[in-house]
Amino acid sequence: MFALRTFAIAAMSVALPGFAQAPNPNAVAFNATVNEIGATTITLRSEDGGAVDTFAVSPKVLILQNKVATLADIKPNDFVASAAVKKDDGKLHSTELRIFPDALRGLGEGQRPMNDARNQTMTNATVTGTAIVGGSNNIKVKYQGGESELILDPGVPVTAILPVERAQLKAGAKVRVQGTKNSQGVEITRITLL
Repeated sequence: MFALRTFAIAAMSVALPGFAQAPNPNAVAFNATVNEIGATTITLRSEDGGAVDTFAVSPKVLILQNKVATLADIKPNDFVASAAVKKDDGKLHSTELRIFPDALRGLGEGQRPMNDARNQTMTNATVTGTAIVGGSNNIKVKYQGGESELILDPGVPVTAILPVERAQLKAGAKVRVQGTKNSQGVEITRITLL
């Protein structure tokens, strides 16, 4: 019913930064431009402007938008995702941090290596406290099976991921879509406006 064409096949199982989680062989994620929006479908044009395909949209689709945030926006009990690098001081220094909405609380929870060669990790966890130490923001986080501290040096990008109304999704919008491949094709479960 809903074909999975070349541009989607090439993008299958691509991890969205900040959403580290166990790989799902049926997961699909790719960037595209909205061509048309139906009640239960979305037609997308591939990122390179080529292929156009129609996909089923889950009745529970989550539509999100990234908004620039600041360190002051990070509060205890926020669920966050942070890529970080272990520096010479032995501490994890964030290279970016995303504040998740409650609808994504628990997504990819934990701390895991991202790139061993660069000493990079991804931490998805709940903020338990914040403090300013020596001009840097220190954030304590807790995840299932452990806790950690992240150092946010000045200038580290912070993004808030916010749920938005479906009406904000319009033809021509650049999006990041995520979904699941099934026997019918692909069902889109999350759309992030870029």
